[in-house]
Amino acid sequence: MSDKRSPLSRGGLSRSLGVSLAGLRAGGALAVDGAFQKMRGKAAGESAFARREARHFVAELGRLKGSYVKIGQMLALFGEHFLPPALTAALHELNDRTEALPWRSIEPALREALGDRYRELDIDSRPLAAASLSQVHRATIRSSGEVICLKIQYPGLAEVLDADFDAVVKMLTVARWLQAGRELNGWLETMRDQLHQEIDYTREARLTAAMAERVAAMPAQAVDVRVPTLYPEYCGQQILAMSYIDGHSVNAAEVAGLSQPRRDALARTMLALFFQEVYHWGVLQTDPNFGNYLIRLDDRRLREGEDELVLLDFGSVLECEPAFVEHLRAAIACGLTEDREGVANGLVGLGCLPQGAADEARETFVDFCLHLLEPLRPPERLPAEFLNDDGHYCWARSRLMQRAGKQAARSTANRHFSRPSAEFALIARKLTGVFTFIAVLDAQFNGWELVAPYIQEWQTSNG
Repeated sequence: MSDKRSPLSRGGLSRSLGVSLAGLRAGGALAVDGAFQKMRGKAAGESAFARREARHFVAELGRLKGSYVKIGQMLALFGEHFLPPALTAALHELNDRTEALPWRSIEPALREALGDRYRELDIDSRPLAAASLSQVHRATIRSSGEVICLKIQYPGLAEVLDADFDAVVKMLTVARWLQAGRELNGWLETMRDQLHQEIDYTREARLTAAMAERVAAMPAQAVDVRVPTLYPEYCGQQILAMSYIDGHSVNAAEVAGLSQPRRDALARTMLALFFQEVYHWGVLQTDPNFGNYLIRLDDRRLREGEDELVLLDFGSVLECEPAFVEHLRAAIACGLTEDREGVANGLVGLGCLPQGAADEARETFVDFCLHLLEPLRPPERLPAEFLNDDGHYCWARSRLMQRAGKQAARSTANRHFSRPSAEFALIARKLTGVFTFIAVLDAQFNGWELVAPYIQEWQTSNG
């Protein structure tokens, strides 16, 4: 009798065993190293040995691929709040791109999911792209000739996701990289929920359709914004069908070669989208990696062109509670006028600071937020060394993300450090992703002129 389980399901035991063995190896070695470092008066988990063991563990996740890569990337996002720096640094190097599953492993699940509709499509067996949880194939609707793309979840992924997650947590515990506790358990459950959301394509289809409506209704931006058209008749729990759109990544040479005004226009639109999400929609796409955006270009020789920003992925979306998003709006508004008390109150409301946090902890978090919001300040409050001759902020020259990262590392080393909420971590990821996108474009403009109208409208509506 043939085994019809997916490759992921069949390999579940050996995959978990590989991670467990990596944990056992690291655990004993790191315990000895930690004791040695303590004797020398240094922090455990930050030695050259710890960095080497961290790289070994991350390499094992990369070798196992699939959900282990996604779990590792999620740990890179959240783990800076509870994992040693050596491990989070290694996890940030984990690559989402992976080898696609062969068509013979994908096609049976696709036939079963689509049923009779499978015959309506001419599907290219060669994948356009592959990532940790899914791969994408181009297809043509036979009756109309429309070209669409199918995002297909790896068969059996949902069956092994929890087991894989538990295996990684166990490894981290065995290796003494993770200390159990009620607060940490809450973070881990948030991560687990986030993983399940990312494989819930019914939810993603709903959010994609909703975002398309919002984008269509938003005021005109410096460049047009577009969300692919959803084809619900070909969507399911493990399949998403959308219109096929070709374009460039923000870090492509074709985009880098655009004129300054066109790169600025793309950057302004990206920033305006963030303000729309925060001040109008209360819904944030929280995974702003470059692969989730496409840039469609007009004639690249033009100084000013009709370019287009395409939004692709809504698997990681934070649907904010009204009170939560109000605190976020207030924290941003106070941060831009450097109202430290207002920022601190906003951080308490966001769950980043406990109500009775020590003064040093409050000051540390406020400093970080003020630093991160630097590009959005009024022009007279911008650092002169990062302005061009026209007084515009130079996003790449400022090296803001590198400076913010160093400040965040100092904050977590503070003995009064308090772990922020998972929601705050997602917002921080969103903002740093947006700012990195803008810096890659080497944009030169002041963010205040974009954010000020949103804040003024919000303040007016609140009386």
